[in-house]
Amino acid sequence: MSSTFSVNNPILVTGSHRSGTTWVGKMLSANEDVAYISEPLNVLHRPGIFRAPVKYWYTYINKENEHEYFPAFQELLNFQYHLWLEIKSLRSVKDFLRMGRDFKIFYNGSTHGQRALIKDPFAVFSSAWFAKKINCQVVVTIRHPAGFTSSLKRLGWHFDFGNLLNQPLLMRDHLEKDKDAMQSIDKNDIVTQGALLWKLIYRFVHLSGNLIPNLNIVRHEDLSRDPVTEYQKLYEKLNLDFTEKVKDTILNSSSSENPNKLSKNKTHSVNLDSRANLDNWKKILTPEEITKIRTITEDVSPHFYSDDEW
Repeated sequence: MSSTFSVNNPILVTGSHRSGTTWVGKMLSANEDVAYISEPLNVLHRPGIFRAPVKYWYTYINKENEHEYFPAFQELLNFQYHLWLEIKSLRSVKDFLRMGRDFKIFYNGSTHGQRALIKDPFAVFSSAWFAKKINCQVVVTIRHPAGFTSSLKRLGWHFDFGNLLNQPLLMRDHLEKDKDAMQSIDKNDIVTQGALLWKLIYRFVHLSGNLIPNLNIVRHEDLSRDPVTEYQKLYEKLNLDFTEKVKDTILNSSSSENPNKLSKNKTHSVNLDSRANLDNWKKILTPEEITKIRTITEDVSPHFYSDDEW
């Protein structure tokens, strides 16, 4: 088996969950030469797109455990859809409809020679492996720590740090010094959980700059303020054609005619008024919570956000 793998220079869009990876992935795949593949490293991923089991959220892949995942990623990037595995796993009409959508993506990707785009926030700790082993161009999305945490609070999403603590390679390579903080965290305190998770992810991203060639870090806030200009820059860095159709898709996804606040039960929305959504966290979080988030993330956040942005 070769030491590296290259299929049409795939793109990885990653970052924390709730940081805009879906929006960025969808806008980059507005280009007709790009095939959008969603979250193979999601614990609940569909076996049709990725046949390897994934045990933990934010799975860490490196040279020592790549044998568990690399063959499945080779198949994914060659658009080999595992139809029988998918059929055996069907449990609902929703699953059936998703199978049809995924099969079409893989079929078009294969027949039209499209460039694979993997949208997967849970790949962030593995991004150096994706760059080196699979020759991915890596895009990391980042959202203000208070914006990220407020999103978790709005949705009532807790994070179980056992997902990180139970990965010995990840702990050894990157998170050993954070063990006590993760073990002692209150399981009901979403705000502290969110702030600590943001710190761990983006400290890793900051320190990975030298490991990932041509790493593209994009701030959700910059994309929201001037979507066309910022996406055009990203398209150029990824050698994608920025057509009028792409421009229209981006404008429609961030138009002020769209709702600017998500309801509690609305998890994802690409059609969201980007600019109006920027400071929603100031309405969702208390001043005390904002202070707590700033304190927890103070070693990392200044690399990405100025004092004025608090």
